[in-house]
Amino acid sequence: MAEPLDAAGWSWRRGMDSLWASCFDARMSATGILEERLREAGFAAESVRMATGGVVAVAGLATLRDGSRVFAKTLRGMEADVFEVESAGLSALRERAGANTPTVLWVSRRLLVLEALSPRSDDVRFWEHLARMVAGLHTSQVSDRFGWHREGWLGRMRQDNAWEHDGHVFFAERRILRWLPEPLVEAAFDREERRAVERLCAALPELIPPRPPSLTHGDLWSENILADDAGAPVLIDPAVSYTWPEVDLSMLWCSPRPPASDRFFAVYGQLAPLDDGWQDRMPLLHLRELFSTIAHGDDDGGAVDAIRKVIAPFRRGGIA
Repeated sequence: MAEPLDAAGWSWRRGMDSLWASCFDARMSATGILEERLREAGFAAESVRMATGGVVAVAGLATLRDGSRVFAKTLRGMEADVFEVESAGLSALRERAGANTPTVLWVSRRLLVLEALSPRSDDVRFWEHLARMVAGLHTSQVSDRFGWHREGWLGRMRQDNAWEHDGHVFFAERRILRWLPEPLVEAAFDREERRAVERLCAALPELIPPRPPSLTHGDLWSENILADDAGAPVLIDPAVSYTWPEVDLSMLWCSPRPPASDRFFAVYGQLAPLDDGWQDRMPLLHLRELFSTIAHGDDDGGAVDAIRKVIAPFRRGGIA
């Protein structure tokens, strides 16, 4: 479920991983941890206003001694390459495809510092601008392989980006079936439901028309779209890879969004090719996000029921 923006214009999915949280020094607050790591990186923070929620990081808007503001995130104790991957993804979107992304001011395994952004306006003009940006991303960067040159992250879980020439194999193995062994996913679906997911994956060549892979944001829901000082759209928190552009569209289509966002799809369709029946494919392509939501322990949006609806035709007695 979408959360309200904080004062910096940023918001984060709900959820707290207790193991990661326990890695913090109990004697120091989350604010203190962030202030300390900012100082270590050379940012003199006068105050920090914490952002709400958070799957991976403790985050907040920091006001520096010179009066400027930055947005900072630090990991809950674990020094994985989450921030390095995020920074590289932002750079790829900006440098390869001209997308508007926040300036990265500092990146390490312990800390990511970005320019502070603003809430989006959510008027028709904003969503038209976003449509032109995303269409440019999808049409300017086309590959002959699906995947990415390194593994990524989706929330606090790894995203398998191993190269694959067959898009149906890539989506089946790297974006759907990879979630079935996750403990919370195993607990949510019985054996026949899991078999239905496998049958659906086997049928993907009949369900999704073959398209070349484009560079995609990878987590393009409404809360990962903010604005710069001029009010133009800015993309944050990517999970980049080369895959079908409709995967990005499914994130926007199936997640909570304002009414003005309908204009996005109208303008996008004028600038980038959409195969017949694209709207019918949106729930199918959204399966990756639904499984991820369950695996992260955040099923407030009814992800289990949504998956069951998509796989229903592939249960025993349905499509073989």
